Amino acid sequence: MTTITKLCFLPFAITVLAACQNAASNSGANSETGTTNANIEKATTTPMVDFKASTKSFPREEKNRRQWDAPVVADLDQDGYDDLIINDHGFAIRVMWNNRGKFSKPYDVLMGDSHGVSAADFDADGNVELIISRGGGSGSNARNSKIYQVSKQRQFTPLADFNEPLAMMRGRTVKFVDIDNDGDLDLLNFAFPSREKKGKSENYLYENTDGELTLKATLPASFVDGQKVLITDFNQDNLVDILMYGHGAIKAYQGTGNFSFTDVSDAIFPFKLKDVTSISEIDYDNDGDFDLFFTRGKDFNAGENFYNKKLNAWGFYNKRGAFDINHLQAGEVLTIENLQSQWPNKALHLGESAYDYQFSGETHSGRNLKLDSSDVLGFPDTLNNPEKKGTYIGYIGNRNWRIAGNIWSPSTGILRQLEKAPQGAQYIVEQDELSGLADIMLENRNGKFVDASKALNLDFDTHTTGATVADIDNNGFSDLVITVRGYLVTQNKALVFLNNGQGFEQVSEHNIVMNELGAIGMGISSMDVNLDGAMDLIIGQERGKWHLFNNHGANNAGNYLSVEVGNSPKNATSPLGALVTVTACGNAQVKRLGATSAAYSNGAQRYLHFGLGGCEQVDTLTVTWPDGEKLTIAKSAVNQNLKAGS
Repeated sequence: MTTITKLCFLPFAITVLAACQNAASNSGANSETGTTNANIEKATTTPMVDFKASTKSFPREEKNRRQWDAPVVADLDQDGYDDLIINDHGFAIRVMWNNRGKFSKPYDVLMGDSHGVSAADFDADGNVELIISRGGGSGSNARNSKIYQVSKQRQFTPLADFNEPLAMMRGRTVKFVDIDNDGDLDLLNFAFPSREKKGKSENYLYENTDGELTLKATLPASFVDGQKVLITDFNQDNLVDILMYGHGAIKAYQGTGNFSFTDVSDAIFPFKLKDVTSISEIDYDNDGDFDLFFTRGKDFNAGENFYNKKLNAWGFYNKRGAFDINHLQAGEVLTIENLQSQWPNKALHLGESAYDYQFSGETHSGRNLKLDSSDVLGFPDTLNNPEKKGTYIGYIGNRNWRIAGNIWSPSTGILRQLEKAPQGAQYIVEQDELSGLADIMLENRNGKFVDASKALNLDFDTHTTGATVADIDNNGFSDLVITVRGYLVTQNKALVFLNNGQGFEQVSEHNIVMNELGAIGMGISSMDVNLDGAMDLIIGQERGKWHLFNNHGANNAGNYLSVEVGNSPKNATSPLGALVTVTACGNAQVKRLGATSAAYSNGAQRYLHFGLGGCEQVDTLTVTWPDGEKLTIAKSAVNQNLKAGS
């Protein structure tokens, strides 16, 4: 990639740091002193999409696990490289440290059942804090969220409870956000509703007063898993608005100041939005307001199963009750891959005596095994033994097997080398063979929305689980990368839509493919892992693995600008939620620091990335902090120090 000399500047002093050699050397950037740094690079102008799966710089565990939400991006140790927080649901919250573009092996922070995660310096002590929403054991073990202070030496120190401890709950969503525009970070802390509350809201809003979080207000009660949240500002009044989804139709709560909100769902949306799996704010047309992109899909139904003849693989999905799969024709050996069911139903009981299969090692992740028919002859007369919860497997003769049980939480698995497809299986060859639900792009028109999906070439039908907004080809317009639910027995390929300024064009050849069988699509985040100006992708597969896909196509695409926002110069306002507007060659882009499609979590990425296309100069750069403080850097101040390079 050819470059021009990078410009690194401190906007408040308007000085050039001659020592700046690359994006990694932003030692002048300081989130504690109110500085904003930018880097400009030039490349050729032939856009392409070329991602490659990374293993050397992403030493993940080669285990298939149940996971949660999108990965969270935040520079926890403040070394200039964004780190990753990943959630292996029910197992551990883990951090993968970013060592100058190469990640460490996952480091365990908190073991056990956890959900939403948020990272920010909420108490203004100079260290990033990590809050983790802990699950409540389906109501039997209500707990409050736990907060850790993260030092620049990568040490985690648990913080004591506040004078009024955070509420005990079946924790789901935690997001730091400046709700009252006073410059510090408050907290959304939402729970899966408990029966004991008898309909009383557990959607808590906590106010930050000098680092002490105290309960200030609640949003109306939600039901089942309706605690998924996008924090946005759909009417551009600089007050926080909240979209809540996950059960029934989306609710839009418009902020009116001082922790109060009004339900305006029917007033701003053209129709009721249901079956939403994620929401992303995206200024797709660069008109200065945020449009909304909705991924939509349904979960598998209990008993759904799929057969891929090409791979001779059969996948099943069971939950919430009894199942009985008879006459599985597999011959004398049954091969099972990525079998997952959770405690207390994860035991396997074999043959007519229902003896327990002894697994070696941990059993939280997906399990692979082969069963010899001679070792599992017959089937028990009854499956109602309360001491034998789990899955029963037996060889019933004539080359046939039987699998049955009574499972509460979802149970999945893959059977290989069957002699024929089970009766009632849906035949699948490619992931897009079965239709699903339509994703939706709503264009923002003065705080109200109209459906622009078809006009923008986004009218496709499938079951999708998440999306990330990023300019992956550096042409100056935000693109979409979307994760798909999949069908257990096929590879899972992401959907990529490039934004050309007039609409979106789907790109089919991009190499963003996850190959593990038995996995279900989940969340996605984007970040510039190695600060080379190309936005990379981190994808989590429910019941599968975490994946890093490095972006090689952007190295042959347009120029880019990387901006770091610190605390505001006057009021020392937190940068989380700050808006950055960049104008170059007449094209204006606006992005929000911390924006994510994660349903339960929130990050605090260090840098905001702007593609510039063929532009080599920035006209203006404006930062607006959540409390309204604003700083604009004029064209002359930015470009007077640009010098041509090689």
